[in-house]
Amino acid sequence: MLTHQKDKFSLPEHITYLNGAYMSPQLKTVEKIGIEALSKKSFPYEYTVDDFFDGATKLRKVFANFIDAPDYLNTAIIPSVSYGMATVARNIQLKKGDEIIIAEAQFPSNVYAWQELAKKYDATLKIVSPPKDYTNRGKIWNQNILDAINSKTALVAIAPIHWADGTLFDLKAIRQKTNHHDALLVIDGAQALGALPFSVKEIQPDALITVGYKWLLGPYGLGMAYYSDKFLNGDPIEYSWINRYNSEDFTQLVNYQENYQPKAGRFNMGEYSNFITVPMLTKSIEQLAEWQPKNIEQYCKSISAKAIDTLRELGCFIEEDSYRGKHMFGVYLPKHIDLSKLKQQLIENNIYVSYRGDAIRVSPNVYNNENDFEKMISCFQNI
Repeated sequence: MLTHQKDKFSLPEHITYLNGAYMSPQLKTVEKIGIEALSKKSFPYEYTVDDFFDGATKLRKVFANFIDAPDYLNTAIIPSVSYGMATVARNIQLKKGDEIIIAEAQFPSNVYAWQELAKKYDATLKIVSPPKDYTNRGKIWNQNILDAINSKTALVAIAPIHWADGTLFDLKAIRQKTNHHDALLVIDGAQALGALPFSVKEIQPDALITVGYKWLLGPYGLGMAYYSDKFLNGDPIEYSWINRYNSEDFTQLVNYQENYQPKAGRFNMGEYSNFITVPMLTKSIEQLAEWQPKNIEQYCKSISAKAIDTLRELGCFIEEDSYRGKHMFGVYLPKHIDLSKLKQQLIENNIYVSYRGDAIRVSPNVYNNENDFEKMISCFQNI
């Protein structure tokens, strides 16, 4: 059973950080590796040709194992979710009248690419909304998404949970329905991978895109992607030298190559060798693999359960337990709780959360415990 891990982070004792969905704190071990890697750049003669490839290959293997992907060659190193989504969009052809399905109020990086794609092919971007009534909200929203998938559907772009309030989406059912209609399933894992169990073998997405600086506990500016074999003859966004066949032989780089590195190697970003952030993200994923996302999920559930019950007693709406992520939940306030006063209470008590849409987003991790939630609850009760 996973226990409190705050000692592995540098968070000050007076800070109550319930905002991992915004940006994670950094593991001390990851910080140490980053500093060592940064220092090495002062001695460029120490870098060898292998340094351009070995670290990146290790990261791809560690990530592939973490998401239960059969072949690490289907993974790529990217700078952001928007980059990964743009790569998918670049390699999709639609017909007039085709439909792209997204959930309402998705994060923009999983929206803009589909807006442009729909515009390019005169297709329809279909936005599926939750019910206005809170009763059975998650269940009905999931059913609305499934009902929206039909013979016109070319693509469903969604996340395991909604980034604003943690609503859980049934990816297995969505995958089954998209398979029935020959539609693609593209997943934004930024708010799930690292705190929620996920298996490529089980879900079989056509693409899975994520970032390192949230639930993977890694650095900003680096992300990872998985692309199924459907995309592996596609065009990359960048025409980088390092993504080409035989780029390991620096003496032959002027012999320009038409062929790419195997499989998703063509989709790696330029300078993907990043000697600082690559070992940092590798280390953070290795730590998460040791803890295991299912244990992180259970830990977050256990430390937040009492607080969630209390918030519901105060009249707040929080999605039903079976339809929300355990590492993130949205608190929708009743009319008698003044949001501006609550915000001030949280600030005065050094409690960090986010405000997304109409929800107060609370996102704990292993550096939190029940005491953190007791402090937060006291702010609600003191208004």
